[in-house]
Amino acid sequence: MQVVTLYRPVGPEEMDQIERSGWKTFPSRLPEQPIFYPVVQKEYAMKIARDWNVQANGTGFVTKFDVDAEYLGQFQVHRVGGREHSEYWIPAESLDEFNRHIVGLIEIIAEFRK
Repeated sequence: MQVVTLYRPVGPEEMDQIERSGWKTFPSRLPEQPIFYPVVQKEYAMKIARDWNVQANGTGFVTKFDVDAEYLGQFQVHRVGGREHSEYWIPAESLDEFNRHIVGLIEIIAEFRK
């Protein structure tokens, strides 16, 4: 099976929910969050965690995880700035299925604090 490595910057609440899942799934989106945004570049995820999550929550984490490449192929990569700002847009209603296609465990690769 081919996999694609993705990154997800998260705050402490989302990190707690990931840990409670046994490091296997991302939590459901809130009603005001219609899209789940995993990012392609580690540096982009680090910037979001450091600049946005720390500002909003006092702590930011960067997670790394692999997804089945065949499944992920149904979604487009979106550039949201420069070349180094790419992310997938996963509809909130597809997140449970997305979680079932994570290969292995979600891991923390960076942590930022105020």
